[in-house]
Amino acid sequence: MNIILMIFDSLRKDCVGVYGSPPWGKVQTPHFDALASESLVMKRAFPESLPTLPARRAIYTGQRVYPFHNGDFRLRGDFVGAPGWGPIPEEQLPLAEILHEAGWRTALIADVYHMFKPSKNFWRGFDQWTFLRGQEKDPARSGPKLTQAEIDYWLPKELQNEKSVAFIQQCIMNLHDRIKEEDYFAPRVLREAALWLEQNQDADKFFLTIESFDPHEPWLVPPHYRRMYSKKEGREQVKTGYEDVSHLDKKLLVRTRANYSGEVTLCDRWFGYFMESLRVLGLLGNTMVIFTADHGHSIGDRNYLGKRGYPSAPEVFAVPLLIRFPKAEHAGKTSNMFVQHHDITAAILEAVHVKPRVEIDGIPFLEDALAGSPGPRDHVTVGWGSAVTVITDRWWFNCKVDGSGVLLYDLEASEPFDRNVAHEHRDVVNNLFGQAKEDAGGSFPEWLVNLARNQADAPGCSDLAARM
Repeated sequence: MNIILMIFDSLRKDCVGVYGSPPWGKVQTPHFDALASESLVMKRAFPESLPTLPARRAIYTGQRVYPFHNGDFRLRGDFVGAPGWGPIPEEQLPLAEILHEAGWRTALIADVYHMFKPSKNFWRGFDQWTFLRGQEKDPARSGPKLTQAEIDYWLPKELQNEKSVAFIQQCIMNLHDRIKEEDYFAPRVLREAALWLEQNQDADKFFLTIESFDPHEPWLVPPHYRRMYSKKEGREQVKTGYEDVSHLDKKLLVRTRANYSGEVTLCDRWFGYFMESLRVLGLLGNTMVIFTADHGHSIGDRNYLGKRGYPSAPEVFAVPLLIRFPKAEHAGKTSNMFVQHHDITAAILEAVHVKPRVEIDGIPFLEDALAGSPGPRDHVTVGWGSAVTVITDRWWFNCKVDGSGVLLYDLEASEPFDRNVAHEHRDVVNNLFGQAKEDAGGSFPEWLVNLARNQADAPGCSDLAARM
């Protein structure tokens, strides 16, 4: 059996039609929806660690990254993105290495430039890896520089600062010769992946990982995609400020949402192109397709624009996870069991009956999900920076790893995230913090605790301290 792992960066779960709609209205994803109609749909999938690189370490290895032991990376050729923002440890075996050793032809097609920085090694185990240049601040070009007028067009004056201007400067500079839809990143990634299928028809079995950085910012889309969601002309807005946007011009927020929605639909269209290639090449009968994202993105939700682990929220932490079996077997099945990113490796190994040489943390879930079993987990723990989130059937718990700045939300409430109920449920707070600590192996790294102590509490958090 062939395996295809499709990962979109910053794809909100509620923007994939089978899961509903975002607060600003339905996003058009006919090809994602077609995949969902032929797939096992996992309804409660979450990351293991965030953001970009920690998430991929978990997905690629099946190992937990939380609580970031030996994760204070300060490597040449990169910025300090977050705890755990580093390469795959040498002692861990990526899924690509495991499957390569077991006879699969392996390939990675990606434009996630963080994976290919000088200090990284996420292409380990792949017979072919193809890096498409130019996303975000990838130093793909050094000129010509943008004029001030061009900067003012792409970046609203009220969002301009040294960092944001440098970001836009590199992003747009990388794209000077982009003239048609096929030149945009998602089309390039998915066309390259389809080409790989054509060129590797002689493989007995293959494992293809496709990484699309879209719909991550900057939300630069052909105008016709943005006009699907807002026909009004006005100032452009394509990036995140990672800040409260309650005072942002509402027209800019509308523009942001339209650009993001258009980016999702662009990804959907070219994913459809890729799936059609599978059909034409006769591969849908012997290939499993796994579709997911690393995380979502807040776009005005709770007056925030960006993504963060504290305070955490579903629009960032809940991820889509669709598994299409060969011949669309099990189409229409759904599962409410808790699964996490590092379970994906375990599920793939379960499906192809390969036992890894080293023990992994991920838990196989396909048999349980198809049988309607609740699975072994009664909660998930997600690490991001110096904060941790624990999610159960009823509770969403979030605090810093030193036990301060507590947020507790009752998922049975009509609007769960409108009110922090930590003071009313101190026993729940202590139990869930104890669970977070247990999942961390009993303790947190001292450097991470110190980081938490120096981090400001989130607005609206409780001043009570969680205790194990």
